[in-house]
Amino acid sequence: MNARNYGILSLPVVVGALGYFVDIYDLLLFGIIRKQSLLDLGLTAQGITSVGENIISMQMAGLLIGGIIWGVMGDKRGRLSVLFGSIILYSLANIANGLVTTTTQYAVVRFLAGIGLAGELGAGITLVSELLPKEKRGIGTSLVAGIGLTGAIVAYFISKEFNWRVCYYIGGGLGMLLLLLRVSIFESGMFHEVKKMEVSRGNFFMFFNNRERFKKYLCSILIGLPTWYVIGILISFSDQFGKQFHLQEDINPGKAIMYAYVGIAVGDVLIGFVSQWLHSRKKALYIFYVITAIFIALFFCQSGGGGGQMYWLCAGLGFGTGFWAIFVTMAAEQFGTNLRATAATTVPNVVRGSLPLVILLFKWLRTLMEYKTAGLITGIVVMIIAIIAVIYTRETFSKDLNYVEADMATAP
Repeated sequence: MNARNYGILSLPVVVGALGYFVDIYDLLLFGIIRKQSLLDLGLTAQGITSVGENIISMQMAGLLIGGIIWGVMGDKRGRLSVLFGSIILYSLANIANGLVTTTTQYAVVRFLAGIGLAGELGAGITLVSELLPKEKRGIGTSLVAGIGLTGAIVAYFISKEFNWRVCYYIGGGLGMLLLLLRVSIFESGMFHEVKKMEVSRGNFFMFFNNRERFKKYLCSILIGLPTWYVIGILISFSDQFGKQFHLQEDINPGKAIMYAYVGIAVGDVLIGFVSQWLHSRKKALYIFYVITAIFIALFFCQSGGGGGQMYWLCAGLGFGTGFWAIFVTMAAEQFGTNLRATAATTVPNVVRGSLPLVILLFKWLRTLMEYKTAGLITGIVVMIIAIIAVIYTRETFSKDLNYVEADMATAP
């Protein structure tokens, strides 16, 4: 199919957005219903913390492994094979989550769900990037992510109305319904062309056998670190930070996540238009980095006050880090068609998988200074790394994507 046949609100964009909606719903559902589900399985308050950490670690391990599996498959078998395979896996895993009776079963199913969840965004962004005109693909991919991220908001409100098992069944049912829409989507024409060529496709090791390619891959990953610093530390532990700031009421992390994802969804849509207006991915990123830095500073300036200010700051932090779509789009645009799906799928999942390292830095700093100071220093380190990565990243706005990566073992 010719990319010029598709508009910004075409079927691939709409279905990609709905797919990411279900993906985010499932990805964050465990964090939202963790306490309720583990209490029902017979755990004590102390057990909920330790077992919950183990289960989320299993999910993150699944994301890392799945990112490689689906990325390679996307370049070898096609983008649609990933979109179908990943949603079938995590939809079935969602349904299975509603049937678990032990924490061991819970952990195994979340691991399988993690593998399935790893493929959705990368394959969707790759397909949309290759189908839309190069001048419009930034807006298209931003709409995919912006609409998709509202899945977190829906997950929060559904968790307030239904039992945790029903929440999982709903997620699985939504995924199965989405399969019906995906039948009408065509494969990328660029991928069909590459299939006819004698070129290595989906070779993960090609990111490491060429110095310039490795630098592009590493920078693509580091650009996204602020998002998971904000979500994984500031938002997820907002209740602990609230105590450090002596807020007048206890903070609900689930509500903080909901506010943050409202902001992220708005930011992810807006950054596509900002990038389009500036004709630059990098300039748009710099603007959102500045917004993120401002809200990080405001976050740590809290002293006393009510919970409302914390929730609104979480929304502001979410808005500032609403560059997930552009970040993944840049990763896709950095590489040729024979490696594009592998890059776009592995990069966001490596960023997600880097969260334990960021938390490790946070924990180490806490041995040297007070809790909130350690959180701020962690954020400063992460932001500096991300800014340096953007500086060393090439601009990709309006870049022609119809090319392949040569399998070179040495740098040019």
